[in-house]
Amino acid sequence: MADKVFKEIEDVIADYTGLSRKVLEIALLMKNNMIASREPDYSPEIWERIEDYVSPDEFERIGIFKESMDYKKYIDFNAKWAPTADWEGSFKRVTECGHLVFLELEERVTAEGATNIVNTLMVYDFNSAGKVRHLDVYMQEAPKDAVHPAYA
Repeated sequence: MADKVFKEIEDVIADYTGLSRKVLEIALLMKNNMIASREPDYSPEIWERIEDYVSPDEFERIGIFKESMDYKKYIDFNAKWAPTADWEGSFKRVTECGHLVFLELEERVTAEGATNIVNTLMVYDFNSAGKVRHLDVYMQEAPKDAVHPAYA
């Protein structure tokens, strides 16, 4: 099997416009906020910058465990989680269809000395004003035993 080679979000963002570009801008904001969360002058308020892209009154995020977060919970979640983990995301592809944008990344998260590598698919649903009203997050992850017993 050939190794997959992905690009950094910064290297592809100029190739996109419209809602796809907005989603990549959100991904860069998330990345930059994660980096900033490691600095001594970190302020959780930096997460509120995402309000430029979302509709706080409508926003709902459904996560990988089917948990639901409104805007405030989403901001609080990121503000608390960010200082505890290192995050990297490599671009795989983005697809725009009407008011929906599908972003695929390979994410690497290091926390408590362990690194987890996952494929993620995020589905961004935009309202008529071009703001995210709904976000669904899906994830693929290798089994902890490297090979699932069903495939052995």
